Order: sequence, then C-alpha cells, then structure tokens
Amino acid sequence: MNITRNNVDALNAVITVEVSKADYAPQVSKALNHYLKNATIPGFRKGAVPMSLIQKQYGKTVLLEEVNKVLQENLNKYLQQEKLDILGNPLPKIAEDFNWDSEDYKFEFELGLTPTFDVDLSTIKGLTHYKIFADDNMLDEQVTRIRKQYGKMIAKDTVEAGDDIRGTFINEAKNIDSPAQITLDIFKDKATADKFIGKKAGDVVTLNTKGLFEDDHQLMDYLKVGHDDVHGLDVDVDFKIEEVTTSEPAELNQEFFDKLFGEGNVSSVEEIKAKVKEDAEKQFATQADQKFLNDVTESLLTNTKFDLPSEFLKKWIQSAGQEPLTPEQAEAEFAKSENGLRYQLIEGKVMQQNKLQITFEDLKAFTADMIRKQMAQFGQTNPTDADVDGIVARVLSNQEEVKRLSDQVMSEKMLNLFKEKVSATTKEVTYQDFIKESYGE
Repeated sequence: MNITRNNVDALNAVITVEVSKADYAPQVSKALNHYLKNATIPGFRKGAVPMSLIQKQYGKTVLLEEVNKVLQENLNKYLQQEKLDILGNPLPKIAEDFNWDSEDYKFEFELGLTPTFDVDLSTIKGLTHYKIFADDNMLDEQVTRIRKQYGKMIAKDTVEAGDDIRGTFINEAKNIDSPAQITLDIFKDKATADKFIGKKAGDVVTLNTKGLFEDDHQLMDYLKVGHDDVHGLDVDVDFKIEEVTTSEPAELNQEFFDKLFGEGNVSSVEEIKAKVKEDAEKQFATQADQKFLNDVTESLLTNTKFDLPSEFLKKWIQSAGQEPLTPEQAEAEFAKSENGLRYQLIEGKVMQQNKLQITFEDLKAFTADMIRKQMAQFGQTNPTDADVDGIVARVLSNQEEVKRLSDQVMSEKMLNLFKEKVSATTKEVTYQDFIKESYGE
C-alpha cells in the first residue's frame, strides 16, 4: 500500500491511497471462506456450497467491505504517524471513472488542516476587571427583605402601599378566572396601583390589560392567558379582592439572630450586614470573573487572526450530520458555528502554549469542593472526608459528569491564567453600577 500527500496550500491537502490486491486479498479470502462454511442456500447442504456460487453471491459485497476496512485502518494510521492536525474528517473525492473490477485501486481524500498561529495574551488591552462591593443601601434593603421574609402576616381591612393582596382576575368573555397573590409594585403605572388604595376585601377593581405590566408576558403568569394572545391584549379584567395582609417585620433581637444564623453566631444588625456582605460579594466576584472571561474571549476572537479551510469545512458540514445538507444549509451552518470553532482553536493554542492540563487530582479536588458547598446549603456544614469521597467517586463514575466538570475545571484554569497575564484595569463598583456599565441597564 502506498500513501502520499499533496499539500494544496497551508490549509488544504489531498491524500492519495493506492491499494493493491496483496493488501486486501487475504481478508477477502478469509471472509469468503466464512460464508462458505456458514451459508444456507437452497439445494445445498450447509458447508457444501461451491465457492463459485459464494463468489458470485457475496464476492462484490465482501470486496467492498474488506477494501474499505483496509483503507480506513491505514489512512488513520497514516494521520497518526504524520501527526497531522486536521479539522473535521477526511472527505473522499468522487472519481467518476472508478472501477471495482480492477484489482488495484486508488482513493483520494481531501483534508482541512488546522491553521498555524500564536496567541499573545500580553497584547490584549483596554479591559476592566470589576470588583463589586455591596453598598450600604443594598445591605439595608437586604436586612429589610429578611425581616419581612421572617415576619408575621397580619390581616388588614383596607389596602395600602406595600400590602399583599389575594384575589382573582376575571373576564368571562375571555374565560379568565385566575386566582393570584399580588403586590402593587407589579403594575407598570402608579395610576393602576392607586386604584387599589383604600379598597377592602370583597371590592372589585377594573383594569385594562394593555400596558398593565412592564412585559406583556406577565399576563401569562397572572391571568393564565396563552402566549399567542398576550401581545397587545386590550380587554378589561376585574380583580376581586379576597384578602388583604401585610407583613410585620421580624423584631431585631437575639431570637431572630439565632433563628437565621444559629445560636450565638450573630448578636447585632452590624454582624448580619457583615455576613450578608460577605455572601453577596462572593456571588458578585463570580459574576465579575465571568464578565472578565467573556471580555477576554471576545478580545481574543477579534484580535487573533488566522484563516480557516472554509470551503472544505462547508463540504464536510454537508455530510457530517445524520441527514445531508444542501450547500446553502451548510453555508448557513458554517456561519453560525465559525466563531465557536475559532475559539476552540484559540483555547487549544492557549492551553498548549501555557501547558494547561487537567489531572485526576484536579478533578477530584474540584468535585469535592463543589459537593461540600452543596451540602452546606442543606445545613450539612461538616461532612466527613469519607462521606465526601464516596459521593465524589459516584459522580466521577459518570462519563458525562466527568466531561462537564472537566470543562469547568479548565475554564477556571483559563480564568486564572487570564488574570495573571492579561493587563486589565481593576475597578470597584456597586452591583447596580456593574449592571449599568456591563449591560447598559
């Protein structure tokens, strides 16, 4: 067997595989002998069928199968030996004059080659790594929310701002009969909320659905209206008030502190705020890191220039799925996936240049830490090492979980590398300012 490669250009190559009779004849003979021993053909005893009949009935099929096996085995071996870094899989070139009646065959395959490029993280400029802090307003709001959450519900005669109102939205013509628990801040306009002020249980407030909420999709939640009907819905609905309640905030005393954080762990409002601040800023740090990771990714995609074997990849996409695609469909699919492919190549290059690897110990440690955090959320703050190790072993026995966790570990390693090597300005902001600067909201 003879295999040669012709590099068309830096991104495309053609491999020619020449298969002679000596390369496949022993396998064909062995397969035909197997048929000879096991074939059941009317008029002949099992094992007594003439080889000429076996050859006539199965010869062409066996030939195709065995030549293809030899071809694929040697092609794969060649790619490994030559250490060719390819995109997609080799695509066979169709030969119009191919003749299976010949004893020697020549096959050609197109290859898409991975582009050669480098990634220089030091060239990335102008990025900001946010450090988000919980300001006094946020801490005061959180304490107020916690006090209300653990407070006592009190029945009221009339509605005031901030009350909870239980009732039913009704419109017989639209078959709306939807029980709901509301507060007045759900409505888009203050004028709508003001209609409820001073009302009592048994009173009915008539509302128009057009612009009732900030988002029309909320009509689905409160009125149980179908998605196709919510956009621009313009009908009157009655809200029949059935109960008015308010929450009396929990008293800030030691009993409340112990209920929230365990006996003796907190003894003042300042200590509650300190714990809320600590927990909030841990979550904020995760969001800030994700924003930084996204920004570095975007910068790498913008500034790392290299060509792809685009035409080859479009042809490969046409035949890669379960159902073949038209050239137009493949073109659209390539356009959707190109950035993802580019970042996979960039990420792989970054890992290679910086020798980033995932060891089994890395995976175990990451999984154990994740499990301890999850157990802590359910009150199990001091699990034994044996308990955690047992859960880790079960999790890592699932290959899908291993893949998912490996991606998370590598993402963490990439983030730490970017923090170390990418020049960025650190900026301290409140959470509200972070949202505004990041997303314009």
